Amino acid sequence: MIPSQASQPTIVSQQEWIAARKELLAAEKAQTRANDALSQNRRELPWVKVEKNYVFDGPNGTLTLSDLFCGRSQLIVQHFMFAPGDTQGCVGCSYSADHVDGARQHFENHDVKFVAVSRAPWREFAQFKQRMGWKFDWVSSFGSEFNYDYGVSFTPEQVASGNVGYNYGTSSYAFAELPGVSVFYKDDAGNVFHTYSTYTRGLDILVGTHNFLDLTPLGRNEQGKSAPDAGWVRFHDRYVSSEPFAACHSASASEEKACCHSEEASS
Repeated sequence: MIPSQASQPTIVSQQEWIAARKELLAAEKAQTRANDALSQNRRELPWVKVEKNYVFDGPNGTLTLSDLFCGRSQLIVQHFMFAPGDTQGCVGCSYSADHVDGARQHFENHDVKFVAVSRAPWREFAQFKQRMGWKFDWVSSFGSEFNYDYGVSFTPEQVASGNVGYNYGTSSYAFAELPGVSVFYKDDAGNVFHTYSTYTRGLDILVGTHNFLDLTPLGRNEQGKSAPDAGWVRFHDRYVSSEPFAACHSASASEEKACCHSEEASS
């Protein structure tokens, strides 16, 4: 059975398909050039010098914002939703974080450091980080104004107003914690500058899974779902055997040769 998003596909000859594919290719190339131009515009944004002395806490003690660069000149911060008292992180933030370590082994050798920052004391999320198997650095801004200043944490008064001004006032959310990414640069003199922040759908750029799904005929297949963490996404250790694709993972020895994950199939 074909799911609803592709319930009425157009079936054509190979020649007709090639013609349609070439038409789409022209649009894809135009989009690539537009994305390149947008990235250039992003790099050309003006910078703001960071004047506050933000302090963070991690397993090795107290750190400044400058310390987080760890010898690099550029720093990407994921504002990870994990408030004081939480027992596990946000599903959506976790989904984004799952994509970091694979890329990090490359970009951290290209003068870019990645650090996750949450408001909870670091001891409160240390066990969750271990459970998820993440290797990136994750520190606490507990007691600091960092998350508030960069537009991802909000006071009870702001939440009570019904609109916290998230995403530069363009999103009408009213929650105490929301996701985001901020980027910083440190010059040779040690001055730190804020160069970029993004929120809501701007975070899609970090999620490699979306790129794979966008190649498929059903795409992200999220009709009627307001956000990834409201639909099919789970913590990666919570996809269970009762879900539709478990048969491939639980094949008997006699069936395993036909399984897409068998050694013969992958060799």
